[in-house]
Amino acid sequence: MGTPVPPSHASSPGRGRQKKRRTGRIVLLSLLVLVLAAGGTAYWLYSGLDGNINGVDINEAIGDDRPEKLPTSGQNILILGSDSRAGDNAELNTGKIAGARSDTALVMHIPEGRTQAVAVSIPRDTLVTRPECKDGDGSTVASAERVMFNSIYSQVGPACVVKTVEKMSGVRMDHYVEIDFAGFKDLVDAIGGVEVTVDQDIHDTSSGLDLTAGTHRLDGTESLQFVRTRHGIGDGSDLGRIGLQQEFMIALLGEIKKQDLLGSPTKTYKIADTLTAALTTDSELASLTALADFGRSMNGVDPGSMETIMLPVAYDTQDPNRVVAAEPQASTLWKAIRSDQEIPESAKKSPATGGGS
Repeated sequence: MGTPVPPSHASSPGRGRQKKRRTGRIVLLSLLVLVLAAGGTAYWLYSGLDGNINGVDINEAIGDDRPEKLPTSGQNILILGSDSRAGDNAELNTGKIAGARSDTALVMHIPEGRTQAVAVSIPRDTLVTRPECKDGDGSTVASAERVMFNSIYSQVGPACVVKTVEKMSGVRMDHYVEIDFAGFKDLVDAIGGVEVTVDQDIHDTSSGLDLTAGTHRLDGTESLQFVRTRHGIGDGSDLGRIGLQQEFMIALLGEIKKQDLLGSPTKTYKIADTLTAALTTDSELASLTALADFGRSMNGVDPGSMETIMLPVAYDTQDPNRVVAAEPQASTLWKAIRSDQEIPESAKKSPATGGGS
C-alpha cells in the first residue's frame, strides 16, 4: 500500500477535483521532451545512451498503404505504453493476464507551428477493424473485424497498431514512441516515488492496488498498479483507468519539477538513461540525437496548454464489456486533426461516460 502523506500535505477535495480536470493536459511524451530538452547544447554528452533505444522501421513494415501526409497536418505521434508480461515485466504482473498488450495508447497531435498540442486516448477495450498487416517474420496476417484494440500489439506487432490507427482515423502517424512498463517502474523509483491524491478508496485485486482515500507516495511497483487499475474505480471499465493514467502523468511531471531533477546534468543523465532503456521508437527517432532534436523543436509547446481527450466511444450493443467509436463524434474529431483545425466541443463528448450521443 502506498505510504500515506500527512493531511497537512494533502490536497483539499476541491483541489483534487480541479486537478483531475487538468490531468488530461499532460502526456508521456511531455516527460520525454522535458528530459531531452533539459540537456540543452550538452545533449551530445549523452550519445552513449543511443544503444538503449530500440527502433522499428514503420515505413518499411506498412509500405504505401497509408493516409496522405498533408502539408498543413502538423505532427502526429502514436504513443504506446506496453506491458509484455514477460522478462522484467513478469515480476510486475500482479494479476493473471498473459501476453503482450498495448495498455495505453495516445495519438498526440502537434499543430503546425508547434505552440500547443492535443492527445487522443484510445480505450484499449475499443472494438476496431484490424487491417491486413505483416507480422515480424514478414508473413501476411488477414484483416479482422471486431478486434479489441489492445490485442493487436501482441497479435501482429507495433507496425500493425500504427496501421490500424491510421485506418480508423485517416491520420498519418509521423512517429511512433513506445515505453515499456518495466522501465516506467524504474523511472518512478529513480526519482523516489510519486505523490498522488485519490478521493475514494481503491481496492483492485486484479492490479493489486489497495489505497485509502487521501494522499499517498507511490513507489514504482505501486505506480504501475495505479495506472493499470480499472476494477477498483468507476464502472470497472477501461474508461476510469484512463483518468487515473492521466492524473498520474501530471503528478509525475510535478514531482520532477518540485525536485528540480532536471537542474542537474547528473540527474538528467540518470533519468534519460532510465527512459531510453525503456523506449522503442520508429527508426527515424531511434537515436538520442534524433530524439533530442525533436524534443528541442518542441520547446515552443507549453505542456500546460496540452489537452488530452478520450476518443468518443459508446458501449457495444452486442458486448457491454466493450466499446466502439461513437459517431459522428469520432469522425468529427479525426477530421479536425487531419485538417489541423480546432476540435469542436461536440467531438469530445463520449456517450459511454455520459457525454451525450
